[in-house]
Amino acid sequence: MRKMEEKNYGKSGYKIFKSAAKDYANHPEKTASLIKKTIRKANKNKTSLKNIWGNFHLLIDLIKAWSNGDYKNISKKSIVFIIASILYFVSPIDIVPDFIVGFGILDDAAVLSFAIKQLSSELEKFKEWKKSEPINLK
Repeated sequence: MRKMEEKNYGKSGYKIFKSAAKDYANHPEKTASLIKKTIRKANKNKTSLKNIWGNFHLLIDLIKAWSNGDYKNISKKSIVFIIASILYFVSPIDIVPDFIVGFGILDDAAVLSFAIKQLSSELEKFKEWKKSEPINLK
C-alpha cells in the first residue's frame, strides 16, 4: 500500500503544488509568508544549495518584486512555475522527505536547479531590470 501511495504522489505531486501555486499567483499578497519560509529553509541549507545559491536568491527576489507589484515583465505561467518550485522546496513532504539528514534537501536542490535552468532567460531579464531600478527596501 505504501508503494502505491508514493507512486501516486509522484504523479500527482506537481499537480498539487501547481494548484497551490496558481492560488498564490492569483493572490500575490499571500506570498510574503511563503518567501519568509523559503529564506529560512534556504539559510539552514546554504551548504547544500551552494551551487545554486545566487540564482536561487535571484528567483526569490523576482517573486518578492512581483508580489509587491514592482516587477511585471513576466508571464503568469512562469510565476506559477516558480511558486510551484518554491512550494516543493518548503514542503516537508516530497520525493525524499526532508527529515532524512543529508539526503532530504537533494531533491529540493534538483527541483530548484531545474526551475532555474528553465527560467534562465526570465532571470536574466529580471537581473537587468533590477540593475536599472532604484533600491526598494520593502
